Amino acid sequence: MSEKRNEMNICLMLVAAIVAVTFAPGAQAKIDEREKVEILYETTLNLIHLLVEQGVIKQEVADEMIRKAEQKAKSSQRQAPENTAQPEAGEPQKGEVRVTYVPEHIKNEIRDQLREEVVGQAKQERWGDVNAVPEWTNRFTMEGDIRLREQADFYASSNAPAANFLANGQQIGNTTEDSYHRERIRMRLGINANVTKGVDLGLRLTTGNVNDPATTGQILGSPISIGSPTSTLQTFGTFNSKFSFVLDQAYLKLSPSDWFTVTGGRIPNPFFVGTVGNIYTGTLREGPHTIPAAGVVHTDLLWDVDLNFEGLAINLHPWLDHDRVIKPFFNAGIFPLQEINQSETVKSKDKWFYGAQAGVEWAPEDSDTTVRVGAGIYDYRNISGVRNPAFGDTLFNQTATLFRQKGNSLFNIDNDGNPTTNLWALAADYRIANLTMVADYAGFRPIHIIGALDFARNVGYNEDKILARTGQNIKPEINAYQARLTIGHPIISERHQWQVLGFYRRSERDSMLDAFTDSNYLLGGTNHKGYTIQGLYGVANNTWLGLRYMSYDQVSGLPLAIDTVNLDFNARF
Repeated sequence: MSEKRNEMNICLMLVAAIVAVTFAPGAQAKIDEREKVEILYETTLNLIHLLVEQGVIKQEVADEMIRKAEQKAKSSQRQAPENTAQPEAGEPQKGEVRVTYVPEHIKNEIRDQLREEVVGQAKQERWGDVNAVPEWTNRFTMEGDIRLREQADFYASSNAPAANFLANGQQIGNTTEDSYHRERIRMRLGINANVTKGVDLGLRLTTGNVNDPATTGQILGSPISIGSPTSTLQTFGTFNSKFSFVLDQAYLKLSPSDWFTVTGGRIPNPFFVGTVGNIYTGTLREGPHTIPAAGVVHTDLLWDVDLNFEGLAINLHPWLDHDRVIKPFFNAGIFPLQEINQSETVKSKDKWFYGAQAGVEWAPEDSDTTVRVGAGIYDYRNISGVRNPAFGDTLFNQTATLFRQKGNSLFNIDNDGNPTTNLWALAADYRIANLTMVADYAGFRPIHIIGALDFARNVGYNEDKILARTGQNIKPEINAYQARLTIGHPIISERHQWQVLGFYRRSERDSMLDAFTDSNYLLGGTNHKGYTIQGLYGVANNTWLGLRYMSYDQVSGLPLAIDTVNLDFNARF
């Protein structure tokens, strides 16, 4: 850009020098009027053509300037007195060039118009500004964070052997040997783009865990290491393979009005899940963000905070920015979980998830307290298994879920009589009713005191259907709840900010789908009870340390107790 500006300056200086010489008092004695006009005319045309060649002005702008100048010149000739006209006698002689007379005011207009065009373009393109960037880059924002974790897991001596859990289809590889250190990393990079007014695009890249030995899942009965939907951590110690970087979010967000949004693609959790601070229905109020703010509290009873949904969601939040005591909201979505190509040998059905939630935010005037309450229903379709009808059949193999953690009731849908190749599927149906309440007291600003209660119940559990499906009489364990208290800064963004929290949770065996629950408590899944204590401290702007202690036992079934300590070093930009 500076090179273009220099070239333009050279051109203008050259023209100024020629004009100065041509019209200088001393030069006028040697050059008659016609020759001066000819020099000026040719010089102006050459300058305009040079500016077009250098990309300073466009060709159509140059043509329009010349056309207007010629029209004004002809008009001035018709209106000028006869004694001022320059008569032409006969045909021009060889070597003689005749130029239409251009009055002084026309020359001034050409000069002024040229100056306006060039100066206007220079201002628009910010010539000479070393910090100038193209306009479209202003519509992009980038953010990211990194976490380094040291993790230690301690197993109770009374735990049942891992082989007993695996024999029942539960995905856990170790129950007795303490792991005093496990080094892990998480990196997330988010890109947000404002396509146009009311249309936003979001992308997020994260570390993957395809080769992470600490993450296991199930595909058609084989416990193998696959990517987990509930974790973006990568464990160190796989020096023979590079870390994976995966596309974790990719979505379009349409906002035809301030109170209505539609989001489609692989999207962040669109439901209100007990967040506090300036978080509302899954996104920051000042704009879309792909990276949650540090220290933001989630009740995380139903879903892991790293879980993203694939599908379509709508969010209604009228009067969000108005001074109203009560502000309602409504969230809903439809999400495909597994697409299955049916055929004569495949009779499984597509798996779907539907969710709807309604609630209110209560914020009295002149009060330091804000309360949010949300009630939702989350329905999983075709999620339970179907036993293959005859020996060797594979008609319903794909009724087994693609990913499980541990906890839910299972049954074997194989009929081959080989226990080493059992194909485990979910025994129950899952339709979860959920109530979430959060109260935020800010009377000690900037310190907040935040209490949160979360309750869930699997109202889709049916003992008779399970008996007919599995041949087992499985008693219902279908309730889950969590109570949390947080004290400190709601968001950690500056040095010396802090936050401490503690909570107790109990999640019974079939209270929710174990595949999507938090991957930390009792190393993931359901069928656990216990408590968590955590502290965060800002060591610099957008940089903080975290220490968390978790102690959980099983609710029923085989004995399992695990204590876990996490030491985290985090940075966000």
